[in-house]
Amino acid sequence: MKKTLIISGIVVVVAIIALIVFNRLTKKDEIAQLYTEATRGTFEIVVSTTGELQAENSTDIEGPQGLGGRRMRFRDITIQDLIPEGTVVKTGDYVASLDRSDAENTLKDEMDELEQMQNDYEMKKLDTTITLGDLRDEILNLRFNMQEAEITLEQSKYEPPTTIRQSRINLDKATRAYEQALKNYELKVQQAKANMRDAYYELEEQRQTVRDMEDVLDQFTVTAPAPGMVIYKREWSGEKRKVGSSISPFDPVVATLPDLSSMISKTYVNEIDISKVKTDQPVRITVDAFPDKKYRGKVISVANIGEQLPNTDAKVFEVIIKLDEVESILRPSMTTGNQIITHTFNDVISIPLECVHATEDSIPYVYERHGVRQIVVLGESNENAVIVERGVEEGDQLYLSLPEEPESFRLEGEELIDIIREKERLKREEEEKREKEIEERNKQGSQQMAPGQQMSPELRERLMNMSEEEREQMRNMMQQQGEGQGQGGAQRVNRQESGGEAQDQTVNQL
Repeated sequence: MKKTLIISGIVVVVAIIALIVFNRLTKKDEIAQLYTEATRGTFEIVVSTTGELQAENSTDIEGPQGLGGRRMRFRDITIQDLIPEGTVVKTGDYVASLDRSDAENTLKDEMDELEQMQNDYEMKKLDTTITLGDLRDEILNLRFNMQEAEITLEQSKYEPPTTIRQSRINLDKATRAYEQALKNYELKVQQAKANMRDAYYELEEQRQTVRDMEDVLDQFTVTAPAPGMVIYKREWSGEKRKVGSSISPFDPVVATLPDLSSMISKTYVNEIDISKVKTDQPVRITVDAFPDKKYRGKVISVANIGEQLPNTDAKVFEVIIKLDEVESILRPSMTTGNQIITHTFNDVISIPLECVHATEDSIPYVYERHGVRQIVVLGESNENAVIVERGVEEGDQLYLSLPEEPESFRLEGEELIDIIREKERLKREEEEKREKEIEERNKQGSQQMAPGQQMSPELRERLMNMSEEEREQMRNMMQQQGEGQGQGGAQRVNRQESGGEAQDQTVNQL
């Protein structure tokens, strides 16, 4: 019995001790959840985004050269086959094949037209031969008539004056008809030369068109221009170019070979935060595939014009971040987490955003643990905390949520209200000044453009948001077109000189 009482007593004591420990732990948790301390230290303004790794520089794997030529009639060309993304290739290795069906049909139509033009050219040669032959026969007959008139005049010298006069008139008519026929013949020869030359030029143009199309069709099997890893080209919509996608003369890139020695993260920042982001700002970068790895970088490009991504309503701005160091494990298209550090404040007091409340007229205040409702002057804020410029000291304990019986807390810091109002006024003036500067720049830009050169908002937005790769493609395409036209003009001049001589000889032979 005594032993039972001892055991029961021990159990009761242990239960009491456990209850006391549990209550203390629970009380500590409640305190930790209810209160926080104002801390002093470094405070960062951070804009967090999700991005995608890309190579800063890359070599384009393009479709046939010459698609944008003046004679080409190819439009969108479908990718029929494409090696898997990530395949490592050497120079000259097979990458893709393009659908030839539409192009071959177009080539067949051009060859049919060439055959018809060749037949027309031969017929024109025959018609010219017949026409000039008839004119030469007519000239020969007129010369005989003139000679007969000369003989008649010579034989009529013993005839009456009237007969002699009539013979002279007949000779003059015959001579004039002969000379007029000679002039007409010369004009007909010049006209025949011009017509034959034009027909020859048109025929040569068509022959060159067929040759160019045959050269382009020979390039419908696409090979790698350099060694590297194949990465699919990304469309305007953000989707990757794959089997079934199309290339065009304006965008002939099938895939790319990225230079993995220099990487960037392409991300988008919403219109609320974009004013904070500037070039050269430092960035902390993580990669989802390697969460333990930390990288650093900096902002190298911020878009001036916003855009709307597919399946979203918000306007965003493209931001390019360059990584300071690159490891071999990093690959294009990996997802990155980017923390853009837009501003750093040293030796400042900050508190969690949950501590801050506001009156109906937007005066901020906090609840202090010792029963004070303290008005505070706030500074910059980030996603979790805010700087307190006045009203709170380091170590002050603050409520994280609305305390019980908040009306019992006494109000302090009313002298800070005027400072808060002044800060709001200066902020409004700064925003108005910035808006006026933007309007003025836009107005000056519009005035500088000549009449008839005004650019539509859609085109301006598209051009401003082009990547460096896309701008380089457009410049190369325009340069190729210019060179093609120049070469085409030179070729036409050379063909005109050589062709003209050939046609003159042809006509002379006819």
